[in-house]
Amino acid sequence: MATLQEKHVNFNSKMTVTNTGGNLSTDSGLVLVKEFMGAIGFSELARELVTFHDKRRYWLHDNISVLEQLLFQLIAGYPADSSANLLKEDPIFRLVLDKGAIASQASLSRFWDRISEETLSQLQVLNQALIDKVRLKRNSTQLIIDLDSTHSDTFGNQEATNFNAHYGTNGYHPLVAFDGLTGDFLKAELRSGNVYTSKGVRDFLEPMLEHYTYTLPCTDILVRGDSGFATPEVYDTCEAYQSHYVIRLKANRKLAHLAESFVSIDDNHPWEQQEVHYYSTFHQANSWSKERRVCIKSTREAGELTFRHEYIVTNLSENISTQMIFQLYHKRGTMENYIKEAKNGFYLDKTDSPHFLENHARMLVSLLAYNLVNFMKTLCLPAKEAAFQVDSLRLRLFKVAGKLVRSGRKLFLKTSSSHVYQDLFYHLLDKIQQLCW
Repeated sequence: MATLQEKHVNFNSKMTVTNTGGNLSTDSGLVLVKEFMGAIGFSELARELVTFHDKRRYWLHDNISVLEQLLFQLIAGYPADSSANLLKEDPIFRLVLDKGAIASQASLSRFWDRISEETLSQLQVLNQALIDKVRLKRNSTQLIIDLDSTHSDTFGNQEATNFNAHYGTNGYHPLVAFDGLTGDFLKAELRSGNVYTSKGVRDFLEPMLEHYTYTLPCTDILVRGDSGFATPEVYDTCEAYQSHYVIRLKANRKLAHLAESFVSIDDNHPWEQQEVHYYSTFHQANSWSKERRVCIKSTREAGELTFRHEYIVTNLSENISTQMIFQLYHKRGTMENYIKEAKNGFYLDKTDSPHFLENHARMLVSLLAYNLVNFMKTLCLPAKEAAFQVDSLRLRLFKVAGKLVRSGRKLFLKTSSSHVYQDLFYHLLDKIQQLCW
């Protein structure tokens, strides 16, 4: 314990508050995360797939153990490396990491220095291996790859930081992909702050399409993206792997002329009513190698004279109506919630390091933390609780007061008898232990 705090409270003059409670923890629910990581074989996979540029001759904390500690800290809601200095004697952290004392902030800082470009690639491979195990468990045969870019603020003269005009601030401009059906975080790549949305999208997308076409085949693959991904690189790559795509197009004069050609107005037009019309046609832009299907949604608000047009390019069959294609695209909005969850709940946009590579590594560790919780809740929780964000899960399941008691050769984790969500806690523990891989 770093310092002895002692305070009196005004509502009861006899009471003094101190931090001398002893061998207690507020994070007893991390045993659920540890149990799930054991069930999915996280440690074994990490040791098999991930290597570090490590020249140490002697050490107290091996690299995979430090990686796991960082995951536990993020899942418990401790984004700062310095939190480790106060958590080093926490009985639950020592229990789940099987250590007498966990790594300090200084040890965590040195850990980031041991990460190389090869390690970054291996962390992506580890994430893919975990997703594959979970997809096989779910028996998932369909996949929606939602592409997007987001922003990570930087502070100071950090490597590769640049001003982004869209966000109006300095930072990085990561490229991310989620599974629109399950919320799994498929992939992330940190980029300089001033690159365009679709910069490098072919190299980002193609390995995923190849993996889910040949290594772990899916019956149907759909790629969705906003107008920032309206580029032949995306269309050609999807078509090469016989995958479908639904991409929003930016409005331009040619598309506006095309849309207006479908608008018809007669003498008795109902101007006082809102109108929404859907059209489908084939169009070839100058940069396209061939004609592609363009879907148009024309909307005129009540009392207005002109239509507002929206455009989507797709290779889906004409048997699928234009209205259905727009509905399919609009469901992409769920991805914004996934990005917010990754940022607010798992600190995806945390950029504490001066070096670009280390900040990239921090982002990938946050990605792994996000996925571990998403896997656990979607596989093991009832449908209602599986929709909870991590803040709700922390309140109900992870932030549980407990005392670790040793008796002979046994350990007892004694949680509060007044834990309101104890039924859900034991339900989740039972479901995790029933998992068979």
